[in-house]
Parts: sequence; structure tokens; C-alpha cells
Amino acid sequence: MKGNSYLYRKIHSLLGVLPLGGFFVEHLLTNYAAYQGGEEGFYEHVEWIHGLPLVLFLEIFLIWLPLLYHGVYGLYVAYQSRNNVNNYGYVRNWMFALQRITGVITFIFVVWHIWSTRVQIALGTVDQFEVGTQMHQILTNPLFYWIYVISIVAAVFHFSNGLWSFAVSWGIAVGPRAQRVTSYVTMGIFVVMTIMFLMSLNAFLDESFATAAAETASAVVRVLTVNI
Repeated sequence: MKGNSYLYRKIHSLLGVLPLGGFFVEHLLTNYAAYQGGEEGFYEHVEWIHGLPLVLFLEIFLIWLPLLYHGVYGLYVAYQSRNNVNNYGYVRNWMFALQRITGVITFIFVVWHIWSTRVQIALGTVDQFEVGTQMHQILTNPLFYWIYVISIVAAVFHFSNGLWSFAVSWGIAVGPRAQRVTSYVTMGIFVVMTIMFLMSLNAFLDESFATAAAETASAVVRVLTVNI
């Protein structure tokens, strides 16, 4: 692996922006719909996503496989890294260390989040129109709520700071001034996305998500009764 580390790192960097960065932004917008439109607005987005053509193909090749590579190789990079913030407390040294730390946190969180939502939908234990209710149940537990808050902040930082690294390593931000401007832009992205994610997170605490599953079940019973 060491002989081709340059290529592996380039692929790792690229996948973190395209397609995983696009999925991250899309996931933010879907969750933010819970804040803007409540339970109804959120499920409209969920229905739109699941109605896309070849959605399983898109998930496998644009999300799951890139995520597997980026996450596993990222863990390897974090393990191999030698942090020296104690000797050189420069901002970029701290960013380098935090990028690895937040990467590990993000990978563990994403695996757990996918298992408790998307995998459960695939297994049939949770309906796709009950995922908001499930999120409500998870987040009403204070421990899980703060796990989500910490993990979201870590994930957004990892994405935002990763954009800076991508711009530098791919020759987009060349020179001190360009890198400094890019740093301001990416940290602005970090602030905006963190606020939007946390607003979305708190939207799932609304009682409308607690009653959504019960209302869905009642509607199904009514339909069956009429048909009988």
C-alpha cells in the first residue's frame, strides 16, 4: 500500500468531496426540511429520494462503496499519522490532528446511524415513513441526543476542513493568500452547516414526529376497514 499511497490518498480525497460531499449536503437538506416543513415536509423529501430511478444502484455506487473506501482508508491514515501539536502548536497542525480525530468519530457515528435507520428500513423493521418517528425516539434520550450533537459537529468539521485539504492537494488553492481565503470560506461553511444540522436535529423533537407512526397505522386500518 505504501508504494501507491499517493494514488490511494488522491482517491480518498476525491471521494470525500465527490460523491460523499454531495450526499452529505443532500442529507442536510433532507433533514432541514423537518425544520422548514415539519413532519410533512420531511417525508415529502424522503418520498422524493426513494422515488428516484435506480435508487439502490445510486446508493451502492455513489454512497456505500465510496463511504466504505473513504472510511476504512481514512482509519488507516489516522493510524499512520504522527501528530506533533505538542511541539508545534500551529493552527494547521491542530487542523491536521482534528481532521483525523473527527474522521474516526464520524466513521463510527455514520456506521451506527446507517444501521439504526437505512439498514432497518431495508430489513423491514422500520418503514421509510417512520424514520422520523424513530429519530424522535432516539433524540428524546439525552445521552443519544448529545452523541448526535457531538458527532454532527465532528462530521461537519471533517467535511469542511476536508474541503480545504482537497483544494490545496488538488492545486485549486495555490499560495498562502489563496489558502487563507479558502480557510475562511470552509470555516464559514462549517458554521452554516452546523447551525442547519442542529436546527434539523431539534426539529425531530417535535411531537408531530412522535405521533406520525400512530397516525399512519390508523390510516391503514381505516383503508382496510373500508375495503372490507
